[in-house]
Amino acid sequence: MISLKRNSKGQFVDAKGLRTRKSSIYSPKQKDPFKISRTKFSDFLTCQKCFYSDRVLGIVFPDLPGWSLNETTDVLLKKEFDECRELKEPHRIFLQNNLEHIIPFQHPDIDKWRDSMHHGISTQIFDTSIELFGGIDEVCIDLDSDQLVIVDYKSQATNYSVEKNRYLAGTYHQNYKIQMDIYAYIFEKMGFEISNTSYFYVCNANRSALDFNGIMQFTETLVPYQVDVSWIEPKLREMLEVLDSTQIPESNPSCMNCAYVTQSNRFS
Repeated sequence: MISLKRNSKGQFVDAKGLRTRKSSIYSPKQKDPFKISRTKFSDFLTCQKCFYSDRVLGIVFPDLPGWSLNETTDVLLKKEFDECRELKEPHRIFLQNNLEHIIPFQHPDIDKWRDSMHHGISTQIFDTSIELFGGIDEVCIDLDSDQLVIVDYKSQATNYSVEKNRYLAGTYHQNYKIQMDIYAYIFEKMGFEISNTSYFYVCNANRSALDFNGIMQFTETLVPYQVDVSWIEPKLREMLEVLDSTQIPESNPSCMNCAYVTQSNRFS
């Protein structure tokens, strides 16, 4: 896919390929506050060279299009959970799974936690000036244990039903588990006690329906996941070493971004 750069008015402008905001570029060993999103941390886990090129060198990678249908599903589910939050009762998906003791968590910052663009949940990385942050979809509380239960919405459209025991084994779902682990880690660092069991609320569009008629039908499945935060701090320390290095790290041999750049340079 070819991306063209536009300004806030939708007009085409020159694509420089470099970031202009100083707050988006990290200088090795800098003392000023710097934010690393959950997504950027995942980028580090995927390809250290691309991560370094983005965060330290300030190289801008082409944007991907937004997933407006997925975002709409998220918005509507948040409305449902907010209604249950106000009533102090479990959402229907939890009732259907005999989890009536889990209800939406009431907290004055819930809307900020779900706003990844401006707030989100966050924690300082060790004793550095770097902050790790991300925006959650939903957080509930287990009334039996007083532990928080993280819920993440996932929308998809497949010809196959969602099987709880196999869903997270999929190749392209491995990053979902990383995402949930990071959320749990941040919440723990914020001082909350987190349940070992989190949930993916999977909405699967029915592609076998006979017709459309302006309605897309979904099946809903609550997939449990046992969070694991043990791997995060070693990887955070590794990420800090990369950020503070003046050497560009090696790329992941499977990275298609790096392969594209390498092959393009052959013809420059």
